[in-house]
Amino acid sequence: MDAVERVYSFYESFAGEKCILGRSVCGQPIVAIHVGQSGYPQLLLQYAIHAREWVTSLLALEHAARGLSCGGAWILPLVNPDGAALCLRGESFLCAISKRRASLIRRIGRGDFRDWKANANAVDLNVNFDADWGTGQKNVRFPAPENYIGECAFSEPETRALRDFTLRVRPSATVSYHTKGGEIYWEYGQRGAALERDGRIAALLAAQTGYRARRITGSAGGYKDWCIQALNIPSFTIEAGSDAFSHPLNEAALPALLAENVRVPALLSEILRYGR
Repeated sequence: MDAVERVYSFYESFAGEKCILGRSVCGQPIVAIHVGQSGYPQLLLQYAIHAREWVTSLLALEHAARGLSCGGAWILPLVNPDGAALCLRGESFLCAISKRRASLIRRIGRGDFRDWKANANAVDLNVNFDADWGTGQKNVRFPAPENYIGECAFSEPETRALRDFTLRVRPSATVSYHTKGGEIYWEYGQRGAALERDGRIAALLAAQTGYRARRITGSAGGYKDWCIQALNIPSFTIEAGSDAFSHPLNEAALPALLAENVRVPALLSEILRYGR
């Protein structure tokens, strides 16, 4: 089974609380699994919003299998199932969707979909959120394998589903898993106590993973950015894995990713609950 199939198999066999929060452009379910308890804090961890970063969906299953002893977490293993299926299956995926959409993707991808980041509308989902949408330095305004912002903020069913689910569960903090670079991004215009709080948490997560906590500029429209702006909660993007790896990371990278990140959900929950 490939990573997409493994996510759905895990979801079907999972005995705890779970739900389908929406569907992709091509109608695939976007699933969520709850681990831990119902008390404070409640995390939301989302993975594989970029297609070529599908290996993070397998990290999500490892996190879900381990659960939490403090608070709870909603784990969304595969926010971009169409893009991940395209990266993993190529032509076999295209033959299973509409001819018109497949033709568009073939023309844009030029026959090689291994580095595709977008969804099946050729929209980069992590620049499609309403957080200074369209102002990122690398943004493009035409369908592309990466960086296309879409026709408007939340133009895509995947970003709308993630937005609506986030607003429904009101998490205490969020984590977005990407690859690669060994960095943690944590800042998006927050000030005062919120800036101090989030910087301290990022430093603790960096110490745990061995990654570098960074403030970056020139990026906009991401899920982390929207969570910070709209909800005023700690929100982190973790670029898992060393830059020594090449895109796309495959399953051979999973043991290293797990070793570095296995404690992240538990640690973040403990920091929020106990302040340490």
